[in-house]
Amino acid sequence: MLDGKIVNLRIMEKDDIPLMAKWENDPSFVGEFFTPIQVSKSAIEKGFKEQSPGSATFIVEDKDSNPLGIIIHFKTKFGNYASTFEIGYMLESEARGKGYCSEAITIMLDYLFLTKDIQRIQALISDENIASKRVLQKNGFTKEGVIRKLIFTVGKWWDCSLYSILRDEWGSPKVIQ
Repeated sequence: MLDGKIVNLRIMEKDDIPLMAKWENDPSFVGEFFTPIQVSKSAIEKGFKEQSPGSATFIVEDKDSNPLGIIIHFKTKFGNYASTFEIGYMLESEARGKGYCSEAITIMLDYLFLTKDIQRIQALISDENIASKRVLQKNGFTKEGVIRKLIFTVGKWWDCSLYSILRDEWGSPKVIQ
C-alpha cells in the first residue's frame, strides 16, 4: 500500500473485479470524455490476469479504505530507442474536486521515479478536460502539444493533449519517504 495524507493507493486484487465492472459500466464514473463501454466481469478478469509487465492498476482509497477510483501506469515504447511510463486515472463523481486525484498522481510519480529507471512520465487527456489539465499542471506536468482528432468517443472525434514530467522536474519525493 502506498500511503498519502488523504488517500492510499493499493494494487488491484481479484476481489476488486466486481467493483471494476461496476465502474467501467457506469457513465458517471468514466465521465464525459470517455464512452462507457459495457464490459463483463469475465472480460475484466481476463485483462487482470493478462496485464502486461510494467503495468499496474491501483485502487485509490480514502483514509477509511473507501474506494474512490483508479490510477494506472503502463509502459509505452517508441521503437527500440525510448520507453516511458504513462498514467491514467478516474474517480467517482462524488470524489472529484477534493484533492484526491492530485494526491494520487503525486504518490504515483513518487512511486514510479523511485522504483523505475525512467526519465519521463506522461499522460494523454482530452484537450477539453479542464479538471485533468489542472491536476496535471499542479503536479508539475508540462503540456507538450495537441494530438488532433485522436480519440472517437461519445459520438465525436476529440483532440488530446500530451503532458509529461521529467525526472529532474519532479526532483524528489513529495509523499513517499
